[in-house]
Amino acid sequence: MTPGAFAAFSGLVVLAAISPGPAVLMSARTGLTEGFRTGALLAMGIATGAVTWALAAVFGLGLVFKAAPSLLWALKLAGGAYLLWMAVTLWRNAAIPFDTADTRALPRSPASAFRLGLWTNLSNPKAAVVFSSIFLGTIDPSTPAWVLGLLLAVIFVSETTWNTLVARIFSLDRTRARYISLKSLIDRSFGGMLALLGLKVALT
Repeated sequence: MTPGAFAAFSGLVVLAAISPGPAVLMSARTGLTEGFRTGALLAMGIATGAVTWALAAVFGLGLVFKAAPSLLWALKLAGGAYLLWMAVTLWRNAAIPFDTADTRALPRSPASAFRLGLWTNLSNPKAAVVFSSIFLGTIDPSTPAWVLGLLLAVIFVSETTWNTLVARIFSLDRTRARYISLKSLIDRSFGGMLALLGLKVALT
C-alpha cells in the first residue's frame, strides 16, 4: 500500500467519523448528562462498532448487501427501530429534573456505556456499505494482513478520538450548566434528531 493510498484511506475514515449521525449525537448527549468518563467509554464502544462494520466490509458484506438487498433492508429496519426506541426514551424522560449533586454515582457502568456505544453504531448497517466503498476505492486485494490490521487501528483511533472529543466538549461545566437550565428542550431536541436519524436509517 502506497503512502498516498494510506493518506487517502485515513482522510476518508476521519470524514466518516466526524460526519453527523447517531454516534456523534449520542456522544454529545452522554457527555452532557453523564460526564466525560462515561462519554469516553461510550466512544470506545462506538469505535468497536465501526471496526466491526469495517471487518464485515473486508469480508464482503457490502457485496452481500448488493446481492441480497432484502438483508440490508431488514437490518436497516432493525437499526432504525433501535434508534427510534432511544429517541422515545429521551423524549419521555425529558421532564425529569437533572441531578446536579457532585457526589452522585455514575448513571451508567463502564460496560453499559461501552455497550450503548457499540449498539448505537451497529444500529446503522449502512456503515458496512460506506466502509466497503472506502476499502474498494483505496485498498488493493493483495494488501497484507498486517496492513489491514493497521487500517482497522486507524478506524478505531479516529472514531474514539472524535467521539471522545465531542463528549469532552459537552461535559464542560459551562455546557452542562446551560443544559441544566434547558434540559427539557434539549432532551426533546436530541430525541427528535435521533428519531429523524432512525427514520433515515430505516427508509433510505
